[in-house]
Amino acid sequence: MKKTILTASLIAFGFSGSAFARDQIQIVGSSTVYPFATVVAERFGKTSGFKTPVIESTGSGGGLKLFCKGLGTEHPDITNASRRIKAKEVKNCSKNGVTDITEIKVGFDGIAMANAKAGPMLELSLKDIYLALAKDVPADPNGDTVKPNPYKMWNEVNPALPNAPIVVVGPPPTSGTRDAFNELAIERGCKKFPGRKALKKKDKKLYKKECRSIREDGPYVEAGENDNLIIEKLVADPGALGVFGYSFLDQNRDKVKAAKVDGVFPEFEAISSGEYPVSRSLFFYIKNAHAAVIPGIKQYVAEFTNAKAIGSDGYLVSKGLIPLPESDRAKFEKAGKSLTKFDGNVLKK
Repeated sequence: MKKTILTASLIAFGFSGSAFARDQIQIVGSSTVYPFATVVAERFGKTSGFKTPVIESTGSGGGLKLFCKGLGTEHPDITNASRRIKAKEVKNCSKNGVTDITEIKVGFDGIAMANAKAGPMLELSLKDIYLALAKDVPADPNGDTVKPNPYKMWNEVNPALPNAPIVVVGPPPTSGTRDAFNELAIERGCKKFPGRKALKKKDKKLYKKECRSIREDGPYVEAGENDNLIIEKLVADPGALGVFGYSFLDQNRDKVKAAKVDGVFPEFEAISSGEYPVSRSLFFYIKNAHAAVIPGIKQYVAEFTNAKAIGSDGYLVSKGLIPLPESDRAKFEKAGKSLTKFDGNVLKK
């Protein structure tokens, strides 16, 4: 009888009638949010009576792609993201019947640029980062035109930087960290040139292409979705810089040290205040139709949004999460309880 009722519920929410509900939550998405979600999932599994959720680190873009593929037990219930969902992803979700989702913001993170403790102490500007890593860079002092990036050495970018090869190990295009880094570091450095900034008003599509694209000719090395692998590569090559979230920096201070960006280190207070320029918000998204039929989703969301987890003294803060202001935390806790439908119209088109 219980199985028959469950089948009817699945069909009502657009699931295949032949697919019975899982008894275990499936989560995909951001490698940055992954360690926080894993801690929550393990606590939840031990204390709630529900099975521990299965979490896969696919990157934010990869997770949202899987999340938006459709309804049904073959699709994930929740996706983690180290950047906000994009308008085109909301559109893709809707096209596949995923029209009712809830957005939860859990905290902040800073994107660090760090090297091995044995390497040089670096002070970089957003302009330095752009010139070192952009696919195309200004061909004239004003930035009215661009050329393929010719710089191979840090001191070619800025004479104050070391006479050493540019080697930066970072995440792939499927990563939310990569998306955020492109927008918060590469693009902001690009806008330091008046001609590049003016292009945004003339041709927004071209501006995004030229001001957010990372070079593919060697100095930037993709390391997959595993941030621990980046740490290993930095230890093996003290001349290399890595790009990853603050929590991995915090957990590996015995191995790596951060560079200053525009004169600011990626530290707790600087990230939470926004003083550190490469800071971003962390999210997860819930498929509300699944919450009606997959056991434990609402309870998992409650565990991830309460003050004991993500409040100023929450257990995730000790793992490197930068907490939200209490009023915002409470707002998202309430949204999680009621599964407030996300309005995609708030996103920039």
